[in-house]
Amino acid sequence: MMFAADYSTRNKVIEAFQKASETALNVARIWAFDDEGLDFVIAKARKLGIYMILSLMNNWKDYGGKDKYTVLTRNNMITRVAYKDDPTILAWELKNEPCCPSDPTGSNLQESRQQYNPNSNLDGTDFIANNQIPDTGFATSHLYPESWLPSTNKTEGEQLAFVDKWIESYVLDSNAVLEKPIVISEFRKSYKLEGYSLDKRNKYFQKIYDDVYNSARLGGPFVGGLFWQLMTELRK
Repeated sequence: MMFAADYSTRNKVIEAFQKASETALNVARIWAFDDEGLDFVIAKARKLGIYMILSLMNNWKDYGGKDKYTVLTRNNMITRVAYKDDPTILAWELKNEPCCPSDPTGSNLQESRQQYNPNSNLDGTDFIANNQIPDTGFATSHLYPESWLPSTNKTEGEQLAFVDKWIESYVLDSNAVLEKPIVISEFRKSYKLEGYSLDKRNKYFQKIYDDVYNSARLGGPFVGGLFWQLMTELRK
């Protein structure tokens, strides 16, 4: 959104969407913090047939934090379509990574879930309870084994084993308990971490998208994955 909010860098938004369209990426998730910039983003996505998931607030202070939000009834000044009526907007995410530090159990965190929580940490959120809300159309989860696992369990094989268990457990709950689709709305391979390579990143992304495809083609609940994040190069 910082590129869309600045007229001088809006070409970066166009380049990113064009690259996404060329590689058949059809859903993007974005911060919904700057009304005028967001109008521009939605209008460009609409032209390229890319659907948007708008994250209305961030639990963390980055990008404005909890004080920044967008009004659902806003009329797009470019397309003249109200956000609430725009088919380009696939979904609304009320808050990015919500949690409650004062309630580390997440109210009713199941013991079966704790075994898959990184380091067995209790993070103040309850996947089942949060997504049983009737108005929640599909469940989401983030997946960051590089950051979550202790340093003694960060080999490539151990990370992939964790990913397999994580996906298996969340897909099982989505299917058997929630009866809703699930999307991994953030995953990545960080170039900042030791051992990173494009080959490892590509194989990891392929693994996630293979899991999505194999579930979806059989009518399973795992229907999408959004890697973090697609950007274009900044040229001086």
